[in-house]
Order: sequence, then C-alpha cells, then structure tokens
Amino acid sequence: MASERPLLISTTPGASTTDDGPSPHPPAASLLPPAQPEPPLRADRLAFSVEVPDPFRPSRRGDGPFDDPSAASQREREVGDDDSRGVVVGEPSPEFAGNAIRTAKYSVLTFLPRNIFEQFRRLSYVYFLVITVLNQLPQVAVFGRGASVLPLAFVLFVTAVKDAYEDFRRHRSDRQENNRLASVLAPGTAGDFQPKRWKHIRVGDVVRVASSETLPADMVLLATSDPTGVAHVQTVNLDGETNLKTRYAKQETQVRFSQNGGVGSILHCERPNRNIYGFQANLEIDGKRVSLGPSNIVLRGCELKNTTWAIGVVVYAGKETKVMLNSSGAPSKRSRLETQLNRETVILSIMLIGMCTTASVLAGIWLLNHRGVLEFTQFFREKDYTTGKNYNYYGVGMQIFITFLMAVIVYQVIIPISLYISMELVRLGQAYFMGADKDLYDESSRSKFQCRALNINEDLGQIRYVFSDKTGTLTENKMLFQCASIRGVDYSSSKDTGGYSVVVGDHLWTPKMAVKTDPQLVKLLRDSGKNEEAKLVLDFFLALAACNTIVPLVLDTRDQKQKLIDYQGESPDEQALAYAAASYGVVLVERTSGYIVIDVLGDRQSDRKRMSVIVGCPDRTIKLYVKGADSSIFGITNKASELDTIHATEAHLHKYSSLGLRTLVVGMRELSQSEFEEWQLAYENASTAVLGRGNLLRSVAANIECNIHILGATGIEDKLQDGVPEAIESLREADIKVWILTGDKQETAISIGYSCKLLTNDMMQIVINNNSKESCQRSLVEALATIKKLRAASSNGTLGPVLTSETSSVTIALIVDGNSLVYILETELQEELFKLATECAVVLCCRVAPLQKAGIVALIKNRTDDMTLAIGDGANDVSMIQMADVGVGISGQEGRQAVMASDFSMGQFRFLVPLLLVHGHWNYQRMSYMILYNFYKNATFVLVLFWYVLYTAFTLTTAITEWSSLLYTVLYTSLPTIVVGILDKDLSKATLLGYPKLYGSGQREEKYNLNLFVFNMLEALWQSLVVFYLPYFAYKRSTIDMSSLGDLWALAPVIVVNMQLAMDIIRWNWIIHAFVWGTIAATTICLFVIDSIWILPGYG
Repeated sequence: MASERPLLISTTPGASTTDDGPSPHPPAASLLPPAQPEPPLRADRLAFSVEVPDPFRPSRRGDGPFDDPSAASQREREVGDDDSRGVVVGEPSPEFAGNAIRTAKYSVLTFLPRNIFEQFRRLSYVYFLVITVLNQLPQVAVFGRGASVLPLAFVLFVTAVKDAYEDFRRHRSDRQENNRLASVLAPGTAGDFQPKRWKHIRVGDVVRVASSETLPADMVLLATSDPTGVAHVQTVNLDGETNLKTRYAKQETQVRFSQNGGVGSILHCERPNRNIYGFQANLEIDGKRVSLGPSNIVLRGCELKNTTWAIGVVVYAGKETKVMLNSSGAPSKRSRLETQLNRETVILSIMLIGMCTTASVLAGIWLLNHRGVLEFTQFFREKDYTTGKNYNYYGVGMQIFITFLMAVIVYQVIIPISLYISMELVRLGQAYFMGADKDLYDESSRSKFQCRALNINEDLGQIRYVFSDKTGTLTENKMLFQCASIRGVDYSSSKDTGGYSVVVGDHLWTPKMAVKTDPQLVKLLRDSGKNEEAKLVLDFFLALAACNTIVPLVLDTRDQKQKLIDYQGESPDEQALAYAAASYGVVLVERTSGYIVIDVLGDRQSDRKRMSVIVGCPDRTIKLYVKGADSSIFGITNKASELDTIHATEAHLHKYSSLGLRTLVVGMRELSQSEFEEWQLAYENASTAVLGRGNLLRSVAANIECNIHILGATGIEDKLQDGVPEAIESLREADIKVWILTGDKQETAISIGYSCKLLTNDMMQIVINNNSKESCQRSLVEALATIKKLRAASSNGTLGPVLTSETSSVTIALIVDGNSLVYILETELQEELFKLATECAVVLCCRVAPLQKAGIVALIKNRTDDMTLAIGDGANDVSMIQMADVGVGISGQEGRQAVMASDFSMGQFRFLVPLLLVHGHWNYQRMSYMILYNFYKNATFVLVLFWYVLYTAFTLTTAITEWSSLLYTVLYTSLPTIVVGILDKDLSKATLLGYPKLYGSGQREEKYNLNLFVFNMLEALWQSLVVFYLPYFAYKRSTIDMSSLGDLWALAPVIVVNMQLAMDIIRWNWIIHAFVWGTIAATTICLFVIDSIWILPGYG
C-alpha cells in the first residue's frame, strides 16, 4: 500500500526551514529545492562515544572519556601551529608535499646496490659469497674462478630479475597514476577548470571530480551537484568496502561556490595521519568558523558514485594522503619448516667443519711423514731448481690451514644453495593449484581462493588451534529482522510479508526487500494517533528508520512509474532494521545534508556501542533517539520510573539471545527547546575544535544521553553459512581446537555454539563472567580445581566403573566474557587462564574487543609450540589475523580489510576443511620431503668427493670436473624435486576428507624432524660408499684416466638419488616421469658436452 501520511523531517547543519517549521512534504531527490538560509533550530550529527577499557594499555590521566571539559578546552587553546596546518582555498601551496606518488623500491642508480644488500640479508648467501671469495685466492683455489662464481651469480641474477620485473610494474603503475588528468580551478579565475596532471596538483588546489572518477588527493568537499551538498563515494580502493558512503559539503561553501564560483577562505586542519575514519578541521569563511569532520572529507582512491560532480579543496597530497600513509603491508611471517631449517643448517655446518678438519689434519700428517721426499714428489716440489727458490709450499702449519680452506670450497655444496629457490618455486606451484581448486571457489560471491603469502603454505598442515570470528565468518552476515520487544511487550509472531510504498510525485517508491510483519504491530501503527501505546510503537520504528547511516538509492524498474529503494549502509544490521521499519510503513526515503526523510543525524563509531540522533518532528517536538547494546543503553535509562519495562525487556533480550538472535535496545528522550539550544551551543563549541575534539564531544554527550525511556528491543537473525557445523566437526576430528571469539553477548554466542555443533549437550560448561580481578581469580582457581578433581577421580576409578567411564568421556567447554578478559589479560591471571583453556576442548569468548582477540591468540602462540590460525571477515579481526601464525580472511559483507591483512583469503568458512585437511597436508608432506631430499642428495655427492680425497694424499684434487660439481646442485638434481614437491600426493583428497585423523601427521611433525634428518644422512653415507667404491674397484687395475672415472662418479650420484626419488614417489604422472628420467639423460648429455669443449677442464 502507498503512504499518504506526512513524512518526518529533521534539519541538519546548513539546512533551513522557514519560521513556520519544516514543510510536511519534501520533494524527491531529483526535485530538491535550492539551499535555504540557515534555520534558527538546528540539529547536527551526534557522534559521542563511551570508551571500552583497553586491557593492553594502562590508563593515563586525560586519556579517558570523562575528562574535564575545561581541561580539554585548555589543551585546545594551547595547540600551536605545529599541531595543525593552514590551507588557503584556491591557492596552491608549495610548502606541502606534492601529489606525485612513488611505490617503487628502486631507481636505476639504486637498484644494483640496494637489491644486492637485501639479498645478502640471507645468511646462507653470505656463506656462499665467502666461499666464492676464497676460491679467488691462488693459494686455496680449487675450481676455476669463473666456475666458482656461477652458482651464486645465478641465484642472485634470478632473484634480481624477479625483483626488477616487480619494480618495473610498480614504476609503470606510478607513471600511469601520476599522469592521470584532473580538472583543477585555475588560480584567480571563477569557474575556469583546466586539465592538470595528478602529479602537479598541490595542497590548496580546487579540484572538480565527475561521476565514476577517482579522487586524486584527500579533499574537503566544497560543493556537489546535489543542491544540499550530498555526495556518495565508494571506498573499495581504500578499505575494500563496496557499499556507498555519504559525504557532505557544508551549506556555507555550497551556497558561496554556487554564487561566486569560488571560495576565499582559510581552512585549518590536523596534520597528516593514518586514521581513515577521522578528520578534524574548521573553515573560516565570512568571519565565521565552520566545523568540518569525517563526513566532509573524501580521500584519494575513492570513486564518486551517484553524484554528477563534486568540487573540493586539496588538504593532503601525495605521500601525505591517508591511503599512502596506510600502504604498509601485513607483518612478514616465516613458516615453521623454514625456521627449523636453521637447525639442520647448523648441523650440516658442523659436518662440513668436521670433514674439512679431518682432511686438513690428515694432510698435515701426510706432510710430516713425507717431508723428506717432498722435493721429489709429483705434487709437492719444495724447490725450483732453476731459481733455487721454494714454491707451492708454506710449511706444515700453513699448509694445514690452506687445506682446510680448500676443503671448505670443495665440500660447500653440502649446504644446498638451490634449496631456497626450489622452495619458492614449489610454493608458487602449490599456490596455483590451491587457487584452481573448485572446492575452494565460492559461487555466491564469485570469489576464488587467494594465496597472499607464498612463504607459509606448509604451515597449513600443522595447525592445532583455529580462532574464529562469528559474525560473517560462521554466519552469513545477512541480517533478517525477526522480532521486537516494545515497552515490555513481545511481538514475535511475524506472519505477513509487509509491503509498503511511498508516493513521490507521480512515482511509487517501494523498498527493495520486504520483511515479515506482525499483524498486531501493523494494526497499532495504523492507530498511532489514537492512543499512547500506538505512539510509542511509532517512536520505536522511527528510531529504527532514523538512527542509522543508511543511504537510500532509488533504482529504476521496467515500470517507469515504479521505483525501488535500495538501502546502502556500512552495517548489515542497519540495513535489516531500515527494511524492517519500511515494511511497517516507516520508510526512509532520502538523505541529504539539509534534511533526511526520515531524517538521520547519526554517525556510528566502532568503539562506541551506542548511537544517538536528534530529530525535529513536524509537530515542533524535538526527540533524541538512541540505539545500541543493552549494557550501554540500560546504563543511561531512568530506572526508577521504568523498572517493569526494563525487567520485561531484559527477559525478552535473554529469550532472543537464546535463539541465536543479535539484539539491540532502542530508547528515546524528548528534549525541551531550552535543552536543545543549550546542547547546540555546547556542541558547536566542541565540534569547531581542530584537536582535542573527541574529549569535548564526549563531555557534551554525557549531559544529553541520560534519563532515556526504553522503547524496546530488536532481534535480528544472522544465519549460519552452509556447511559450518560439518566443517567444525571435521576440524575437531582432526584434533584441531576451534575457539570462537565474538563481540556478541553471552547468550547469543552460546546459542550459535550449539547451532554449529561446537557445543553439545553432554559438555560440561565453565563460565567466567566477572566484574573484578578478585572474582576472576576466584573463578579461575575454582574451575582448575574442579577439572583437577574430575581428572583425578576418573584416573583412580573412585566414582565407580559406570561413573568413571562417563567422566572420562566428558568434554569441557570454557565460556569467557570480555569484561573478565579486561582483568585477566596482561596480568598474572592470564597464566591461570592458559592452564584452564588448554584443559578444555572448546573455548568461547564473547563481548571481546579487537585487541582482546589478538590477546587470546597471543596467549596460546607465546606459550606453546602449537600452530595457530585465525579466521575473520571484518576490520575488527585484523589484529587477530596478524597475530596468528596463519591468517585467513573471509570475503564477506563487512568489506575486505580482513582479506587485505590476511595470508590466505576465501569465500566461506567451510572451505577451511579442504584447505587444511587436503592442501595443508599435501603442502606440508611435499615440502618436508623436498627439504630432506635436498640435504640427502647433496650429502651423497659431497661424501663421494670426501672418499676420493683419501686416495690423493689429501690434496683436495677432484676427479669430478669443477663444472659437474657446480651443476650437480643447480641443474642435475634440482628440477625433479621441484616437480615432485608440486605434484606428488601421498593420499587422495577423498581419503583425507573421509579420515580427518590423518591430518595429525603434520601436528606431530612426523614428516620432518631431527630423526628423519639423521636417517637421511645415514642413507647418504652408505649410498656414497657404494657410488664411490663400485667404480673404484671395477677400474682399479685398468688404464682408465681420472677424468673418465670422474664422469662415472658425477653420473652415478645423479642416477642413485633419482632412483631413490622414484621409489619415494607415490602418485606418478607423465610430468614426473619426464623430469625424473629426463634429468638422468640430460646429465649424461652435459657430461659429453663438457668433455668435448676444449676450454673446459674435462676436455679430452
């Protein structure tokens, strides 16, 4: 049905009405009147906050929400020029940073030294550099000088080419970005906008941006194509959120710019900072100071949408823009295998030193035993008889030292230089196949799996703890209004699908989504003018429609007279409430900076927990509407006069929470004219401050957000994603502990825990919900004592055979409230919490702040060797994701902040099962084998060289040519192991998914440990003996030369290690066949080529 009732209007700063009050029929957006003079009655957006104590930061004087206003004002007066900057509108200033950006790391001059410096931060590269330098010394040179440089040069060159290509792409992107064109107002002109490259834009320039264009810098809006100064922007390039944000030009600048074509004024703003959600400034125009806030600034990288044009003045440019200040990536992480690699590298270094020491000491003994005949030996001739001088001999002591250095050069390949490149190539291949897996593709969002951090793929196979957000991660984050409690009466019988339309001109505007309505509520709303109860119901839905940040967009349909209202908002909760109010006939039609139909003057903050809005009504009454969490709203109510309503509402909230619904409480207070004017004066004084504005606004808020009358509460359903219960069950079968960390209240979190099968009826629940440190300590001690007593009784069998059996199978679930975590984290109690939590199969933390989520992850990460994984979808999950060993972001409804901070991203929580149980298992098994195999094959080759030294008077001469020695690691044996590391599968996907217990091999480090390393070294030992002595004894009495025998010793290890690889391969395919057998053939061909080139040592 269509609404013919008068629409509610509320004025905003810069909007106006006549003295007779606002018009009862505001026009549609396309028919908006020109801006009017400022009204005598004005309500601005409220953005007051009640801060939640930060458990990770000690309280400081002057840092709380209840600072003395006079003290804050004094601090504001003390702010000097160093704390803010002045910008003359229309006059570009050369003293501030230009708008050119540079994301590239290198220039032509700095590339070579800087890239080499960065590469040599790897200690192993320094080791190989020392080896290469030693080989350049004539006294210790074993290989040719060029040949010794080749392996390290090859690795450095490949990495440098990769870095150069990546930086070339950054340079190309920078050039494209800096050379884009924007329309800039020519200085000294009125309305003459000329094209100008982005890199030439300066602070103070006035820029005009058209619809769908990207903003070139951070700008304060001066005017828009909408007469009331509204502009819509999309911030997907900034924070990943695709929903539209509303920004406003002040009416003072909107009118002046329309009349004069320019603005002659001075803007004072805070210095550049990273906070993309905050901005404080004021504009001096016509002797008046106008307050500017976050709703008046548009940031570089945003796109203008649903607005024909917008004009703004640049306040931050280039590297000072907020997007550039926030361009640093997530902290780098190293995989556990790569960390453990250092242990094996140390062991191999000890082996290397032992072999070198053995060779040099034996060489010294040989010299001492043969010192009398050195002049006549073939290799040591002490005297040159033509000159009478000694040469090629420096005494026994120095000769031992030189032999040691020569041995280091010969045996250097025991530490494989190609291993790091092989690991990177294997990870790249693994990432490709993970991204191509159809089981990780989300049809609903059309999002593929993304591997954003290539260096921790194998960690996916060793996860022991999963920390998960609830909303948007386990649930769909698509809210649906289900029920309401209004003045203590429960309305839960939603039966009919409400459909309400608004007549605007000759068009019919209908909300895009309909919500099931309660017939009794619909009847009360129809009678809203007849009794007090009906008026309160109307006030309730007015609060839902007004107290939000929704942007109503009008969409065309096939019927030219039919329009759809699409509510775009930053929160799915707000969208659900707005659609619910619309289904009951309270339709939010339009939002402008002059007025909103139904008018909204609120601005939500993430740390606030409630939101307020002042509404000017057609009957000249002024009402303050408030909505938020029950803990926040009940604290500012008039409890003495509304005790029954509060108790009834609390009972309904408990009921809704037990059903797994998200709850909000709605309240109202009617303001007198004098109260409003007093608030307006205090608010204007606070809001015009450039710095220290937050404390002043909070002080003003405390005076008006009081004596609130409870209107009611809402229950919104957030459905579980598909496959969540089954996924959690599979993870638990794989001995992965799943913890839920959510901001919802305790009852809601517990209900969701049962829905997703994390909690079961046979679990023993321990609840820690206290309001003091002492009570928290008491609860923790009692819980630990209970568990200890339970375990002791179970092990001793004192409960009887039946009870003992039941007790031993009891699983324990721990439920902790955020208030308790305030007193536990970062105190001595966290050790008690750790002991308790590790005894429990399930941990559920509710009402937790973002930093508390990170604190819970750190609790496990810093006290155990277990691998942790955090998964979430919102900005409040970023700290948790970055704290965990592995961070997974969900491409959900709350933007892409979590995705941008994560190591891996995907579309659904259920994808965690194939990611961990299948790809995680494969990645860990492949990488573990590849590392051990690299150590084994290099040790086999080095030991062959070592055995040969025993028969050459310990002179470190080698039968194997220097080129074969160097190519063994880089070319002869590296490619097969890379292919196997990408393609081999020890178990099929169906087997791994059907038997989750198989995942435990990674948790127990069964595929890579010290025992396996030692076993591989022993295997290399006996195989090297076979490889060396079989040709040795076979040709001992023959006339074969050393070069030919050396070719056998070069080819034999390649055949042996590839045969070993072939025996270990489980899943063969034609690619693996080609590389395993093709490598042997390629090695044979290379040996023929090396022996056929006259300039190489093996020629002949």
